[in-house]
Amino acid sequence: QVQLVESGGGLVQPGGSLRLSCAASGSTLDYAIAWFRQAPGKEREGVSCISSSGERTRYADSVQGRFTISRDNAKSVVYLEMNSLKPEDTAVYYCATGPQFLTFRPGAYIYWGQGAQVTVSS
Repeated sequence: QVQLVESGGGLVQPGGSLRLSCAASGSTLDYAIAWFRQAPGKEREGVSCISSSGERTRYADSVQGRFTISRDNAKSVVYLEMNSLKPEDTAVYYCATGPQFLTFRPGAYIYWGQGAQVTVSS
């Protein structure tokens, strides 16, 4: 059993930065981990994912060049560094794990965190 807990969300002005953390209990060393987000009235979308070793990453076009995903397997934590934030980045952000490959298909992920609210507004 794996449990995921997100932290680091909050309110930030446009152009600002936030770092989300996803702390995992249970073994996630063999699995990819992803960040998804869901804005009100919209479908859940993949933001970024990272391989089990951390060597491979993938980003949605909308965040490419602004967001950076990383993982510290010794601490069982995955980070999402978000820079140059825009109002359209406002959403609940979820981390998830389960597959052994990189994908943005939500159905491939078995374990999900409870979500962290990110609001970008002036």
